[in-house]
Amino acid sequence: MRRKDFLKLGALFGGGVFSGASFGGTGKKRVSEASISDTISNAGLEGSMFDYADAPIEKVKVAMVGLGNRGSTLTEMLSWLVKNGHAEIVSICDVQPAFLDRAEARIAKFQSAVPRRIDGSSDENEWKKACNSEEADLVIIATPWRWHAPMAMYAMEQGLHVATEVPIAYTIDQNLELLKTAERTKRHCIMLENCCYNGEELFVLNMVKEGAFGELTHAECAYIHDLRQLLIDENYYHNRWRLQHHLERDGNLYTTHGLGPVCMYMDILRGDNLSHLVSMSSNEAALSKALRESDDTYLNSIADNVKCGDVNTTLIKTEQGKSIMLQFDVHTGRPYNRLNKLCGSGATHYGYPSRLYKDHGPTWDWHRWQDEAGYKEAQEQFAHPMWRKLQAQISENEQGHGGMDFVMIYRLIRALNQGVSLDLNVYDGVLWSLVGALSEESVARGNEKVIIPDITNGAWKTPRVHPVFREF
Repeated sequence: MRRKDFLKLGALFGGGVFSGASFGGTGKKRVSEASISDTISNAGLEGSMFDYADAPIEKVKVAMVGLGNRGSTLTEMLSWLVKNGHAEIVSICDVQPAFLDRAEARIAKFQSAVPRRIDGSSDENEWKKACNSEEADLVIIATPWRWHAPMAMYAMEQGLHVATEVPIAYTIDQNLELLKTAERTKRHCIMLENCCYNGEELFVLNMVKEGAFGELTHAECAYIHDLRQLLIDENYYHNRWRLQHHLERDGNLYTTHGLGPVCMYMDILRGDNLSHLVSMSSNEAALSKALRESDDTYLNSIADNVKCGDVNTTLIKTEQGKSIMLQFDVHTGRPYNRLNKLCGSGATHYGYPSRLYKDHGPTWDWHRWQDEAGYKEAQEQFAHPMWRKLQAQISENEQGHGGMDFVMIYRLIRALNQGVSLDLNVYDGVLWSLVGALSEESVARGNEKVIIPDITNGAWKTPRVHPVFREF
């Protein structure tokens, strides 16, 4: 896609109160902290989708929009649910016919009914045909980021529930409009944050629930993943759509893998809330170097246009006084890491590699993590009941990031089957995504403090046990 055309599309979907430019989180014209908070406060948000439960759906009819890397995996994660009568894939949509062919072949292995094929190769708005409430109950969106919010809002307006890949939206105004649409239409809109369903994160969450961490004080989380080769691959990210974000934006562009689980640990939106943040980006060096060294002359020509710094660090304070360090780095050559660090008065956990320290008071038994046997003992003791219950299915679906993709889709479909509220609601997805847009604001203002507005109309103040502990 030519840069000129890409910017036009950004303008199409980035319009609204805050969009001073066509693509960035809030555009070149920065908005004041007061205007962000006032606009959210005056938006008429109700918090009405917090514990919302809709009528049970015996067999959830699913429309799949986007069949690339994530869409392909999510389609496979539905196989067990389809074979056991909980779901059916009724339509598939993509702009690449080869992806439709691949999806049809895979679905045929576990579903006898042939899903309707929607080919968007000649008209990128063909996806709207998948948003048919007479045919489907749920639309799963696994498309490039710029489509997530527009597709989700359109689908809800047509009467469908929505599950979208991360982020749920990446501009302030899109996040706000998404909330308003969900509350008005009374449709579920969940962001598919798979890391909230990983075995380690669920184990830590259960330790928190059982009191093993004592009083929580601090967490560190991240998305550290060397994506340089994938960013410049014209096929992996179709037309290099994800690279374009790095040419136009600077901040934390991918907040939710790290922040989602930490918000669950800290009861964010369920007794506590995010209060404010300060964000800063390092200089940029690694991605532009990869572009210059590429054999592709186009990539050589845009090497000086990279805007996103190599490492973004965002510090967040909660209303109850806890602190969070959130990092983003997909440029630097280093091993994958989500950090997953959690500190409390009774224990500390560090991820990558996974380590646990149980506090024994002010003694000299410090600077020593539990040994492997001790860690495994704790894992067994505090294994999340949901992870333990689904072990057989997880083992069959480990290609979905070690099983967490399956658990995520299982919980979504089974909640819709039973007509109960979802594990994660639209406010979770919007809050975690909104942090990304506000990080861009802070960076653009010279790393100033930015208030994180309440998007729940005060509903966060009611303590709740997280829904992932419900059994079904």
